[in-house]
Amino acid sequence: MMSAQVLVVDDDLSMRQFLTILLEREGYAVEVADCGEAALRACARRWPDLVLTDLNMPGINGLELLAELKRRGLAEGRGVEVVLVTAYGTAASAVDAMKAGAADYVLKPFNIDELLLVVRRALSRRDLEIENEQLKRELKDKFHFGQLIGNAPAMVEVYELIRRVKDTRINCLVLGESGTGKELVARAIHHNGPRAERPFVAVNCGAIPEGLVESTLFGHRRGAFTGADRDREGLLQAAHRGTLFLDEINSLPLAAQVKLLRALQERKVTPVGETREVEVDLRVIAASNADLEDLVREGGFREDLYYRLNVVQIPLPALRERLEDIPVLVRHFVREFAAEYDKPVAGASPEALDLLRRHSFPGNVRELRNTVERAVALCSGGLLLPADLPPALRGAAAAPTATPTHAEFPADGVNLDALMADFERGWLEAALGAAEGNKTQAARLLQMSFRSFRYRLAKYDMDGPGGA
Repeated sequence: MMSAQVLVVDDDLSMRQFLTILLEREGYAVEVADCGEAALRACARRWPDLVLTDLNMPGINGLELLAELKRRGLAEGRGVEVVLVTAYGTAASAVDAMKAGAADYVLKPFNIDELLLVVRRALSRRDLEIENEQLKRELKDKFHFGQLIGNAPAMVEVYELIRRVKDTRINCLVLGESGTGKELVARAIHHNGPRAERPFVAVNCGAIPEGLVESTLFGHRRGAFTGADRDREGLLQAAHRGTLFLDEINSLPLAAQVKLLRALQERKVTPVGETREVEVDLRVIAASNADLEDLVREGGFREDLYYRLNVVQIPLPALRERLEDIPVLVRHFVREFAAEYDKPVAGASPEALDLLRRHSFPGNVRELRNTVERAVALCSGGLLLPADLPPALRGAAAAPTATPTHAEFPADGVNLDALMADFERGWLEAALGAAEGNKTQAARLLQMSFRSFRYRLAKYDMDGPGGA
């Protein structure tokens, strides 16, 4: 592997010599320049990975050099990390340096170990950016569309549907379990189509209080009801000429369904308390984690609205139906969170990947993402290990897959209550993680009543603060 190229810029000869010896001893290839002009000439000959520059120099100073290097890098499609070193540091100059894009800022006299740590971190960031760009190129056509990732046949079909509808204004219905990425599909359609520069407005219909649904979607006029102290634009108007994403459309009350259907048919809305109609031009993408056809048969969803929304249906597979995508998803999330938490984690061990493949992931990709984030935050090495994963995943793998025979039973017996308690506690933790702390959603994932779920949390002293 080639050594990182470091350019040292300082008008002090002794400092240039000292830094050269120090950095070469660490294995870096070092070039020197005694002023900003000489540094730019050196960069024209060979573009460095890192520039370590003094701030106060005759001619082009460190901040001006930083700005010019960033400008050239942007124009030529290549990056460089710049660390500023100075004996005349102030809070204002530090802020200016970081605003201009400096990787870090070091004051003289500096601690050698601290300086080397700053250099290593800056170069690690650059390496990660290069790897991310390479990964994006590798995944561009084969593995993803927008922020959707995977190459399972079911995902390839999703990408093809997105490509076919993105340039039209046709309404779409995205179906899939919670956590499968329905909003990502909507965003991929919007941002790759002709409305990309227009608003993308997302609303979770299930999160709007029933008494405010119409006001939220269609707007209201001042005095229309108690508390309406000013005119308010509805979300349909906010999405004018763009895309409106209606998540959990199955939660929309029937009265609002009638008004939404008319708005889609007439392309006009009437705010609450107003008689004049307002024209809207928007594309609607709806999503549901419930079977709308069943709701239509039961009278909980209007059939005419269902057909208006369901012009093109895009079904998203559950993660358990595309287990072959887990390695590439894990790789993506590890890179994301390694950068966020400044951890040198490069991937997952085969044993950890095997545990992840064997988990059912009721929370789908969202649960996997949360699991990887937790693992990266706890990881102390370069690879995710089984010990970094939640207890529920480790417990699921350790649990026997069949009833143990007499010969397999431990001679000293087992504490069945303790084993069952550990197993149950692990799944409670996993469900809370998949639901991002929302206890109602966690209970739903475990297919139990909220009351039963709360009883178990209290039983294991886990009933701390969290969403209802």
